[in-house]
Amino acid sequence: MKLINMSKLTKARYLSSLLSLIIMISSIAIIVSNGFNWGLDFTGGVVTEVKLDSRIKASQISQLLAEHSAQEVSVISAGEAGRWVLRYSKVDAESSTDMASIFAPLSNNVEVLNSSIVGSQIGQELAEQGGVALLVAMLCILAYLSFRFEWRLASGALLALFHDVVFVLAFFSLTQMEFNLTILAAVLAILGYSLNDSIVIADRIREILIAKPKMAIEQICSSAVKATLSRTMVTSGTTLITVAALWSMGGAPLEGFSIAMFLGIVIGTISSISVGTCLPELLKVSGEHYKVEPISQTP
Repeated sequence: MKLINMSKLTKARYLSSLLSLIIMISSIAIIVSNGFNWGLDFTGGVVTEVKLDSRIKASQISQLLAEHSAQEVSVISAGEAGRWVLRYSKVDAESSTDMASIFAPLSNNVEVLNSSIVGSQIGQELAEQGGVALLVAMLCILAYLSFRFEWRLASGALLALFHDVVFVLAFFSLTQMEFNLTILAAVLAILGYSLNDSIVIADRIREILIAKPKMAIEQICSSAVKATLSRTMVTSGTTLITVAALWSMGGAPLEGFSIAMFLGIVIGTISSISVGTCLPELLKVSGEHYKVEPISQTP
């Protein structure tokens, strides 16, 4: 019975790896063809916070602003009844400075609490710094994996990380949801979460390689997945519950972050089991690579 289960698990790993390869290639193609809908954090623009009558709804504000602006204005609840955050381009800000006249059809009492401008130069710097942060994180992870594991085993974890990041980025490219600093923070968080899953499985593979160097590598990888599966499901499940609560109750400001984290956790769990184990197997990792060399006693 155990052999049958192990055989099914091995086939499932191979099929999921093939699916992951297709997803990764498709994701790269989507990113290249569609690009991203960069938020004001990167492109520059204006963020204005206003206070209106608490009975006014977001749909009414959006409809009114659409009549005064040729471009889309993002309307986000500030967490207090009647307080709204408006995000729009600098061009719109210059042509729509008189908020009282704009909101006159809805309310006679309009209070502009604050307004801040993100210049295009600052937005460009944020984009560059965000890219550098992502690159540095990947390089640090590469250095850690190279130190912790033999390169064949480390390559599986690294490719799984790349797969997860590309998938999440492709989702935002495909849907054209606003990509801002909050989403970038979620991508960096996904790197850490996915790395944790991959390291747990890779560490188990290494233990079995050392303990049973003669065992077939496909059986070793499947045994490692089986041994850590319950831990992976419990960890991912509880984290998904937390992210789902954040998604449902966090409101519009945290919606993008929650979606990115939710997708990252799901795809990260799958890639750790599939890509993280199949690539080392393809590279013929074996117990010989972890064989301890005896220290010579000759002076």
